[in-house]
Amino acid sequence: MNAPVCPAPERRGLVLTVYLALSRTPHGLLDLAGPFCAALLCRGGLPPVSVVILGIVTVFAGYTAVYALNDIVDYRSDKLQLEGSGEDERVNYLDAAFIRHPLARGCLSLPGAVVWFVCWAVVAFAGAYALNPVCAGLLVAGCLLETAYCLLLTVTHLRALINGVVKSLGPLAAAYAVVPEPSPWFLAGLCAWVFAWEIGGQNIPADWHDARRDALFGARTVPVVLGGRRASRLAVVMLGISLIASAPLLALSPLAVSAPLVLAAVLGGAWLMLPPAVSLAATLDDAQAASLFNRASAYPALVLAVLVLHLLTR
Repeated sequence: MNAPVCPAPERRGLVLTVYLALSRTPHGLLDLAGPFCAALLCRGGLPPVSVVILGIVTVFAGYTAVYALNDIVDYRSDKLQLEGSGEDERVNYLDAAFIRHPLARGCLSLPGAVVWFVCWAVVAFAGAYALNPVCAGLLVAGCLLETAYCLLLTVTHLRALINGVVKSLGPLAAAYAVVPEPSPWFLAGLCAWVFAWEIGGQNIPADWHDARRDALFGARTVPVVLGGRRASRLAVVMLGISLIASAPLLALSPLAVSAPLVLAAVLGGAWLMLPPAVSLAATLDDAQAASLFNRASAYPALVLAVLVLHLLTR
């Protein structure tokens, strides 16, 4: 077996780059748009400046911690896979913008990774509790569910459902941060929207490239268990559900987004995600999986841009 190689430059003073890679920061920054959308939709406008600032710090810290936790819990399995199957050859993939699996590659130590996670988790917990104790509880739940998701790697592909729930918790917490008792119907719509997007645009394409490697090591992911054809079709269906769910969520939320802008959000999301998803289902091409993941990652930012435009023009 070949030991995994750390591709980080020698002078990575730049040690920070390795830690940012552990937390998949380029992806995490795009993820921030999801909670921001939830906060605007739930409150019906901008919250106080103090809440905005604390929210930005808290959400960034939360995503930074949870993504790091994923690599920490998966450390041994990632290392075994890298040793047994060689380098990851995917290119133009958002989660590999810096280094993919830097901990398993030996780019940093396990204690160092744990300290990084704990520091950001403490910041996130303190900020979440200050916003609303419910938010702090959702953060803890997210960390526990993320751990369960990782530990179920070789048990069941249905762990993808946990992944969808975890991604929904960030926007859910943002809603509670700006409104003490959000409407249950709004929360249900919000979770359905984010959950379906996560499964179709993030989980399935993220596991796509690893399917052969995962199969060799007994991992149970959606592409491995269902096969490429059914998994890619499921991705198209889930993205369609997410786009459909977004329309009433935007229009009937307290923000009451105008019909033309709701249409712009739906059509923009369809333009962003459906072409690579349909191409993936037709060709089963790895490049389309990477394109789907990258473009779907930008979808919350597109919706946030529509919401900001609504605030500026109403």
